[in-house]
Amino acid sequence: MDVRDLGVLTGPVLVFGGPYSNLSALRALIARAQGLCIPPERMICTGDLVAYCAEASETVDEIRALGCPVVAGNCEKQLAGNAMNCGCGFEKDTRCDVLSGAWFAHADRAIGALDRRWMGGLPDMITFQHEGRRCVVLHGGISDISRFLWSVSPEAEFQEEIDLIQSLTGHIDMVIGGHSGIAFQRQLGDVTWVNAGAIGMPPNHGRPETQFGILDASGVVFHDLAYDHAAAHGAMTVAGLTQGYDAAVMTGYWPSEEVLPPALRRAAVAKG
Repeated sequence: MDVRDLGVLTGPVLVFGGPYSNLSALRALIARAQGLCIPPERMICTGDLVAYCAEASETVDEIRALGCPVVAGNCEKQLAGNAMNCGCGFEKDTRCDVLSGAWFAHADRAIGALDRRWMGGLPDMITFQHEGRRCVVLHGGISDISRFLWSVSPEAEFQEEIDLIQSLTGHIDMVIGGHSGIAFQRQLGDVTWVNAGAIGMPPNHGRPETQFGILDASGVVFHDLAYDHAAAHGAMTVAGLTQGYDAAVMTGYWPSEEVLPPALRRAAVAKG
């Protein structure tokens, strides 16, 4: 377990997940950070730089040039290890599993040896202090990098991960994770669990905007990210990535909801 400590961070901290090979979204996020006077050292990514969209190598180049802290996601781990699939944790032969074959193969062709070596050196966890809080950033979980934790997941699942984290780091006040792609904040005893969402794909809410978070003295506030989603869609069309996620960047709806808990699927949300 590679844990990197950033020390004390002063000022707002921008937290974001899942660029997902969406270069247009990443550039829009960088522009937002610059407008807010947030430097790269206070922009932290929860991993999965490459995934559903078309511009994998360009997205990695942009992140590396930016120089912001990044924790390893399952996609980085798999590419660094020359694995044959994304390691997302999708159940075998489900639609998500089948769809992942196309975009992972595209990313696998695009990412070269130097970027794989860099990915292999990314930390599993980042720690920092901010406004009197001790914070930890990871991808999915300690027990499983691809663990899906949702706003409605049982408290025991969060507590299992918190206990594992604190066995490595000592007391923490906040966990900032990713992987699931939908932002939320949940209080579990004296620990706040935050999912930073994903900037590369909408959170299945019917709009093309994606999400990121800003941590300040009062906690995390989530923000929508508008970007040139038509450009992302066009790049996917040119690359032949037209299995469903290309439509998602335009409509804001995922091509499959099977990975989601029933309570978070469109039908349940509409009823609620």
